[in-house]
Amino acid sequence: MFESYQFKLPFLQASQAQKHVTVNEALARLDALSQLTFVSRFDDVPNAPLDGQTYVVPVGATGIWSGQDHRVALFLNGGWVFVDARNGWMAWVVDEAVQLRFLDGFWDVVGRSQNTALGFSERVDIQFDHQIMAGANNQTSVVIPHHSSVIGVTARVIDEIVFSGATDFNLGVDGSDNRYGSGFGHFQNTYIQGLTGQPLTYYSDTPLLLTANGGDFVSGVIRFAIHTTQLTPPEAV
Repeated sequence: MFESYQFKLPFLQASQAQKHVTVNEALARLDALSQLTFVSRFDDVPNAPLDGQTYVVPVGATGIWSGQDHRVALFLNGGWVFVDARNGWMAWVVDEAVQLRFLDGFWDVVGRSQNTALGFSERVDIQFDHQIMAGANNQTSVVIPHHSSVIGVTARVIDEIVFSGATDFNLGVDGSDNRYGSGFGHFQNTYIQGLTGQPLTYYSDTPLLLTANGGDFVSGVIRFAIHTTQLTPPEAV
């Protein structure tokens, strides 16, 4: 075994020369990752990063970050090191002043509300990027979690949506393709604020459904946020 399980810290090897290099690299990684703080989760490769700074690699990043979506990018000794986060990791994002939690491949904004006699009521904002696939409909790979009460769904077009024959689209779920709105445009930074009349509970994992009106989707990227409340039972006895 040549590195640690959690942070991938390099181990010293028998009869290794210049041991201080390996030790210093391990300490630098530990310093950056043990109290994880991201400069940003949406920026592309920064022009002048500082040693020890960390970022979330956004979907569609370019250059040396290309293909590293959702990984932790750590600038170390003048170069980039990419680390896979593990379920349950928490981090603070400086430019948004929000806390994130990593779960099943994505960093989501989290916040816990009041402690009640029945346990915790937890506000969970599930944010992710969806790459548009060709066809009349798109279902997201990230789902509304089962037993979640959804306040609403918001979104923003990150990369302009291209249609074939269609001019706009609806957002909803299977069985109600416009639950979160209809007639949405395709230009970059077009946003969606899809509110339900009252919080709606989903009892099974449910993907979002995008439906092109009068034609097909071709390409594009949309950033979604599913705004939910989830109940946490009291502690076990």
